Amino acid sequence: MQPLLEQACWDTFYMVGWSTLIAVVGGLPLGILLVLTDRGGLLQNVVANKVIGQIVNVARSLPFIILMVALMSFTRWITGTTIGREAAIVPLAIGAIPFFARLVETAVREVDHGLVEAVQSMGGNTWTVVRKVLVPESLPSLISSATTTIVALIGYSAMAGTVGAGGLGDIAIRYGYQRFETGLMWITVAILAVVISVIQFAGDYAARGLHRRGGRSGPGPKLRLLKAKEPDAQPVPAAGATTTDVSKVA
Repeated sequence: MQPLLEQACWDTFYMVGWSTLIAVVGGLPLGILLVLTDRGGLLQNVVANKVIGQIVNVARSLPFIILMVALMSFTRWITGTTIGREAAIVPLAIGAIPFFARLVETAVREVDHGLVEAVQSMGGNTWTVVRKVLVPESLPSLISSATTTIVALIGYSAMAGTVGAGGLGDIAIRYGYQRFETGLMWITVAILAVVISVIQFAGDYAARGLHRRGGRSGPGPKLRLLKAKEPDAQPVPAAGATTTDVSKVA
């Protein structure tokens, strides 16, 4: 069974890796847009915010197994098939984008609004605020959000194995459940547990490292202000001191 498990692990990493990349590329701007278009945001638009938020909520409310079935026609149009690891990437990514977007929204909302006002007072536009403040300051939380998304995608990929997507979930179903090889099923469970533990540890370690290097708990971004050099202050003479005494003190 070793070759089967090796191929299943590779299939799982392949599906989760590509799905995570697509989820980050799609979910990061979507989450930031939810913050910017909210009340008091830099691009305040209540109607757009409600529409985007409702779409995200509906997408998140669908169970993944139902989402896979509902997207079969779209998956076949994108990949040419509904079976295999390439086909599984489509519903995995679409299911993860709204999930990651809500995590991004929560992370970005925690950024100190005073930093945003400081950049705006210096003439920074919305793109500058996003690039210089919102993303850098929320980066530790974004790393934690990405870690949570990867863990969720591993669980989704195991579920996708029930419809022929491959991976560890497929091995657990075909051999562990249908062929009553309970030992092999528990081996796949142990592999998934180890993989998730390693990913969670790496994500937590990276987030703590960013905090120590100056995340939200550290100093804010270095806003370079052009200030006129103030003249040196003159020393205040002590009571009863003469001009000669003051010059000596200086």
